[in-house]
Amino acid sequence: MSNLRLEIEPLTSESYAPFGNVIAAGSLEAGKPANQRTARRYDQLGPLERTRPDAPWNLCVFRCAPRDLSEFKVTLLEKHPSSTQLFVPMNAARYLVIVAETSNGGMSPDLRSLRAFLATGRQGISYHPGVWHHPLLALDHETDFACVVSEDGGEGDCVVRPIAAAEQRVVSLR
Repeated sequence: MSNLRLEIEPLTSESYAPFGNVIAAGSLEAGKPANQRTARRYDQLGPLERTRPDAPWNLCVFRCAPRDLSEFKVTLLEKHPSSTQLFVPMNAARYLVIVAETSNGGMSPDLRSLRAFLATGRQGISYHPGVWHHPLLALDHETDFACVVSEDGGEGDCVVRPIAAAEQRVVSLR
């Protein structure tokens, strides 16, 4: 499986549904008036789940350096087994999201299911608890993402799995 190419697809709610939710405002009809009718509010865009109630919700910011995706190898994946992880871009034009289904009872990523999604700066994403994913890939410039995740600083917060060289995928964005 070495040097297999991973195709990049646009991020849509339907295609991304097995992995999490796309967080974005919908049509004007879907929202409801707010703030003296100067805004539209879009509710229930995705659940926030946690299975460790003693691990508090953490609101944090990730500042991501831009990555060169002319020939990028996916060398690791991670998951947050007990919590949704939500990312909302604060200054992105676009960014890349890479996810995979699980195998071996959730213990390993199923590399045959690896998918790459190109998100716009108007789309946030969440990962369902236990979804294998690559850390977000900022593309055009240093990008800040607001993040919400339930964590306590312990080993149960995040599991990281390196990918053997023979199984790594290559993603290219030109």
